[in-house]
Amino acid sequence: MRVSVERKNIKFLPDSSRVVARFFMNGDKRTIAVISRVLAMNEKQVSQTLEQTLREFASRHRNISRIFFKNCANVRWIIEETMGVNYSELSDNRKMLIGSYNTMEYSIESAAFFNPSIIEDFDQSYLEEGEKRVIISFRATGEGHISSIVFRRAILDKNNNLQMMKVGDQIDMAEITHKKLYDKKRFVKKLAEMHIPEIYSTTIMAELPEKFEYYALTHAVGKVLNEDSITAERRMALNEMTWLVDSFYDLQFQHDSDLTERVIFPISASESKGIEDARFVRFTEDDNTEKIYATYTAYNGHTILPKLLSTEDFYTFRVMPLHGSGAQNKNLALFPQKIKGKYAMLARIDGVNNYLMYSDRNTLWNNPMIIQEPRFPWEFTQIGNCGSPLWTEEGWLVLSHGVGPMRRYCIGASLFDLEDPSKEIGRLEEPLLTPLENEREGYVPNVVYSCGAIIHNNNLILPYAVSDYSSTYVVVDMVTLFDALKR
Repeated sequence: MRVSVERKNIKFLPDSSRVVARFFMNGDKRTIAVISRVLAMNEKQVSQTLEQTLREFASRHRNISRIFFKNCANVRWIIEETMGVNYSELSDNRKMLIGSYNTMEYSIESAAFFNPSIIEDFDQSYLEEGEKRVIISFRATGEGHISSIVFRRAILDKNNNLQMMKVGDQIDMAEITHKKLYDKKRFVKKLAEMHIPEIYSTTIMAELPEKFEYYALTHAVGKVLNEDSITAERRMALNEMTWLVDSFYDLQFQHDSDLTERVIFPISASESKGIEDARFVRFTEDDNTEKIYATYTAYNGHTILPKLLSTEDFYTFRVMPLHGSGAQNKNLALFPQKIKGKYAMLARIDGVNNYLMYSDRNTLWNNPMIIQEPRFPWEFTQIGNCGSPLWTEEGWLVLSHGVGPMRRYCIGASLFDLEDPSKEIGRLEEPLLTPLENEREGYVPNVVYSCGAIIHNNNLILPYAVSDYSSTYVVVDMVTLFDALKR
């Protein structure tokens, strides 16, 4: 049975004007040459050049002078250790000017604005009957296909139309705080899961206490990396150890920034090539308190690391890697509540099938069990989730993506038992959503894909990406959908 969907006439498109000021360093030698030229300027020349730079860029960034100071501090070791200059004796203007040469604008949304996920906002005050305030996350991609997470706010009206809130003028980059202590046993297990050869990690880990600090590991690794005789294989293994420890951190955004101005940009080396496909879910704890979680994929160009992000206010975020035999590959999606006292997660650990996992901890995932395999021609290549399951009185509604001939991506739907989500109640034989003719062109052709939906006024609100380029959404009547699923 084909389920009809109502496509809404709204498009979320890439916007090249959305830029962040990020740290830039063009190698030690060229950086030293630039700093030397700045140091050779007199204070009047420094002041004039800095004033011209601020005039050009201050209106494009919140507190650009703070960014310049920070990026100058990032090369302080060159100024002091390599060039022998007393950093504290440099004037503030000279520090800012040096920082400006180590800063570049990066357009975070210039290439693609896709793979959306939608959740209910905590704030549902001052709304008309039938309205709901929502937060939509997107995977924003810029030059070099580097992906980050951005947000939009909207109100869903009683007719399921999205009334979008104004987007802020500037983008805020978060302050980063690394985790203070690490558990050595858990860290070693994760190294094994990442297939880092034990021969390269044993010596360093043996020197560390059972609870070690971030800088203890990076210092120990740094000493070995500086050895002239180190092999390429060992260098890669040690770099991956550093990438893992860098993957634990907290983010803090300024309270004077709007949600639409906050970007979760790749920070650790483990995600240097992008933060991919965040699946946001509003999670209800056992005591009925609520928290926002998101699972996403960190990618550094050759290693995939599944990670968990959490927040209670969208100002402060905690980021942690996921552990266990089930924390592999992409496509992890957390259930919005515990099931029989345990966290539950969907995954596609083998790249082909849908799996279910339970855990006492939301960061440790083992013993995955297959609950779905490709069944219909439109999903013969692979099947995976399209976001966290949705609780309904009829069962857990799971949206899935299926890949068929010519690697065309479609979106399907299944229904699972509330008490035992390994039991499938029903599954659509035909896709719920396929790419229309005008949706087939994009960065990756022939793709419709989503990272999360919600239910509003007994309708499924399903935002989706169009061929990895832009986004839009559809509305599906739940009565019709259930009828098809239970046939």
